[in-house]
Amino acid sequence: MRLRRTAVALLLAATAVLTAVPASAHGGQPGRSPAPDRFPTGTVTAADGRTSLTDVQGRRLRLRGFNLDKYAEATPADLDSVAAQGFTLVRLPASWTRLEPERGRLDPAELQRVRRLLDRADRLGLLVLIDFHQDVYGPKFGGGTNGVPVWATRDDDLPFTPDPDDWFAGYFQPAVQAAFRHLYDDPDLRAWQADFYTRLARELRGHSSLLGYDLFNEPFGPVDGDPSDPAVLAAASAALEQGRLADMYRRLITAVRRVDSRSWLFVEPTVLVGQGVPTRLPGFADPRPGAPRLGYAPHFYDTAVEGGADWDPAGGFVEQYTAAITGYPAAHRLPVLVGEWGPPNSRTPGNAELVRRQVAAMEGFAEGWTMWYWCRGNGGYCALDPAGRPAPGDEPAFGPYPVAVAGTEVRTAATTVGWRSDGTGRGSEILLPPAAFPRGADVTVAPAGARVEVEQPTGGRAGTVRVRLPHAHRGTTVTVTLTAR
Repeated sequence: MRLRRTAVALLLAATAVLTAVPASAHGGQPGRSPAPDRFPTGTVTAADGRTSLTDVQGRRLRLRGFNLDKYAEATPADLDSVAAQGFTLVRLPASWTRLEPERGRLDPAELQRVRRLLDRADRLGLLVLIDFHQDVYGPKFGGGTNGVPVWATRDDDLPFTPDPDDWFAGYFQPAVQAAFRHLYDDPDLRAWQADFYTRLARELRGHSSLLGYDLFNEPFGPVDGDPSDPAVLAAASAALEQGRLADMYRRLITAVRRVDSRSWLFVEPTVLVGQGVPTRLPGFADPRPGAPRLGYAPHFYDTAVEGGADWDPAGGFVEQYTAAITGYPAAHRLPVLVGEWGPPNSRTPGNAELVRRQVAAMEGFAEGWTMWYWCRGNGGYCALDPAGRPAPGDEPAFGPYPVAVAGTEVRTAATTVGWRSDGTGRGSEILLPPAAFPRGADVTVAPAGARVEVEQPTGGRAGTVRVRLPHAHRGTTVTVTLTAR
């Protein structure tokens, strides 16, 4: 999501109304042990309502990573570099337009491209979240090759006038409004969309790396009335989440579950949640056998920053977002995975502070995140500079973190990781990205009785700290301090 001008004004106004890794897992490098299976098999909900993802051993998982290129330019080398830096998750855009250019026919070349990336992720020990991406509906409205195919676009021959300086304003154009209304309401379009999800899920199932599906990127819909009126915009968002969008999610959950009971399925709210407006989505049922595998995948963008401003820490954005984001997943026992976040230019003082504050905030409510996005450049959302180092200001996203913890009350700061031991004797793992520890790390662990194994970052690849406490240490506070050499 990248908002400018009109969108900035509309969303800010609406807000005012409603809110007063290892060896063979990294390309066969010698001397490295295989990556552990980090696929979440269940959840556990704490007394405060936060639901964590857990692995087959019952350890709490933290997943971190990046979005890959939405224009089909992601390569296996991108996955290699993400894994080498110690990340465990990628969000991979999938385009209905490219995958099904003609009704009823999946494109073999595009399908093979996605499979090759999943094959590579299988070998690397990465998890992949498939993102059904759309921007301004689809290519008929200037969205490149993203989103809904032209053959599934019905705009009633209404006008569409693109604004090259404000792409998000395209959502309010009459033709785009009509297209969304038809997608939500027309029985044949609903059936075609569900059929596409079923067929793609059938093709991709079986990959060990497949975490699941983000069912619809940044959903939007009809706005009946003047969208410049913040009350109208807010009411339209609430009506969409409670009605048409909720119905779509039910259809798509059912569609995937026809062929895949393993994957996790994530629902997204509208973009207003990024301005502190709680979602009005209902809860959803999961028809899979056993415990549900559903999650919540909001985005974490400051509208003013998206419009080109440097972040103002006095504006209350992080606090408002955090307050708005926690109620829905707590009520429905859903793990939170922030699907997109990050400023377009992290090099300015305010935006660098925003990155730091967002990483800290997500530690308090999210089980994982994927930053927007993995590319090299000078600005333009690129998380890497031209040399492949963390972009100035993005360093907090490349810090150490606990990927799997045998305990509760997990917390991470810049140089420390802590938790309360569950007393099972299972090991916990902390990843050491080479960007933060280019010459390795000195590691100290309390209590003194802990067994510690340190695999230092080497050759530009992440290291791992493994900590195991005896069974008798249930409830013991564990603190791991990491000092860069």
